Amino acid sequence: MTMTTTTMTMTMAHDLKASEATALHEHDARCALKADLRRFLDDNFILGAAGPALQDGDSFLEHHVLDSTGFLELIAHLEETYGIKVADDEMMPENLDSLDALVAYLARKRA
Repeated sequence: MTMTTTTMTMTMAHDLKASEATALHEHDARCALKADLRRFLDDNFILGAAGPALQDGDSFLEHHVLDSTGFLELIAHLEETYGIKVADDEMMPENLDSLDALVAYLARKRA
């Protein structure tokens, strides 16, 4: 049984649309996750600080958003809210020191 060129083209177009829809859904989910995390940080740590807004890639440590106790509170929030366990060896800046890092870390943990 062989597929015609038209059938193959339609199948490929359908697969591409499904792939694009999945990518769009993942992007929307990451945006929503980032918004939730930003809200948590704003509500618990930023406290109306003056100055430029924290950008997604800005370091929480360098911008004095979190100290060591703040990171423990953040970890507790991640574990309680997203149902993950942050292992001791995962408590590093690459995972926890910016909004972008948090979103990527949570995506890996939830995959």
